[in-house]
Amino acid sequence: MTHVASARGSARAPAGATRVRYVILTLCFFGLVVNYLDRANMSVALPYIDAELQLNLSNTEKGLILGAFFWAYDGMMLFAGWFTDKVGSRRAFTIAAIWWSIFTALTPLARSFWGFFAFRFMLGAGEAPAYPSATKAASRWFPVGERAFSTAVIDSGSRVGTVLSLPIVTSLIALTTWHYSFVVLGAVGIVWAGIWYWYYRDPGEHSAANDLERQYIAENGSRSEASDNSEAAKIRWSQLFRYRTVWGMMLGFFCLNFVIYFFLTWFPDYLKNARGLNLTQLGTLGMLPGLAAVVAAWAAGAYADRLIRGGANVTVVRKVVMVGGLLGGAAILPAAFASSVYMALFFLAISYSSLAVAATGIWSLPADVAPSSHHVASIGGIQNFASNIAGIVSPFMFGFLLDKFHGDYTPSFAVASGFAVLGAFSYAFIVGRAEPLPILPDTARR
Repeated sequence: MTHVASARGSARAPAGATRVRYVILTLCFFGLVVNYLDRANMSVALPYIDAELQLNLSNTEKGLILGAFFWAYDGMMLFAGWFTDKVGSRRAFTIAAIWWSIFTALTPLARSFWGFFAFRFMLGAGEAPAYPSATKAASRWFPVGERAFSTAVIDSGSRVGTVLSLPIVTSLIALTTWHYSFVVLGAVGIVWAGIWYWYYRDPGEHSAANDLERQYIAENGSRSEASDNSEAAKIRWSQLFRYRTVWGMMLGFFCLNFVIYFFLTWFPDYLKNARGLNLTQLGTLGMLPGLAAVVAAWAAGAYADRLIRGGANVTVVRKVVMVGGLLGGAAILPAAFASSVYMALFFLAISYSSLAVAATGIWSLPADVAPSSHHVASIGGIQNFASNIAGIVSPFMFGFLLDKFHGDYTPSFAVASGFAVLGAFSYAFIVGRAEPLPILPDTARR
């Protein structure tokens, strides 16, 4: 059976069909929430760590600690995508969660710049399979007509985790010390890993899913071995780099993450030092851009799915979402000139929400363009690898520019805005159609 490129997934689930896919979606969502809580923890706790241990870190050194995560995360990402396609989402996500949770809990053992750099590095290595695993799980459980919303929910886990890190970590620090923010969140990750391993199975193997749900998923554009083109399934991992669309996805996602990682790394520092917010304000007002991004992404994903189920062209829908979202992300620049913290938060909310909307299309693309089901996590890993080079570059660039311009965020915001526009260009003119990549001459294994 070959994959039908023109499938639109226009049918709705029949009466009597189970809804196990939504339980899977919920688990993926919470997995990414925990993932990003552990990732963003350091961004909130670092000023208090620096003060207690008297490390006297410069902004550049802080940027290096915040960016250390991404050296390992990105270095492991290509392997993580390949590994997830080989062993499946169940095992890959479980191993990842246990790994990152252990190193989160052990972080308080560090006592120096290099100690914190090392623990962040190991945390990053463990988190690499999370997004490829969730993307692959969604591609198997959700048809084309539900893909954007499911992707929006999964990706919003990163926003929710980042947003919750502000009140949760600041509360833990206020009630105890910064040490417990790492220990408690590490324990939560271990619990999630156990639940995921116990519950997750692919549709054909899950005892809680009935035949009606399995049939609905299979006949409306999900990616599985049953729908694969046998020749496309032979395409090797390395040969995916022969496609212009894959390179366009890498460039576009790099640009999006260059801006987004401001919100994951320097945003608490911006509110505290550039806008003068105290601990309580940081845990409340600091949530607003992230909350706006979650709502916008869910609404955009649901509307995109509605358009596709109604017969709209998948490529047009995906590109409007991605290009428009990245252009909206450039609204980070006006925040630098805002006269009040509330006006700055307004522009930052527009920027973050627009980027979150773009991400719903970006994370739908691996399942849209993968030549076979065996390439979904691999392509997700490839684009995420490129995107998280920005995780290395962006925190350091912000720190460097802050030191050079004496704490003024305007130059950093201008650079980020430029990358947002470049990303929109990539999705508009480099990335091709949102359909399975063709078999190129000499691409398949002989």
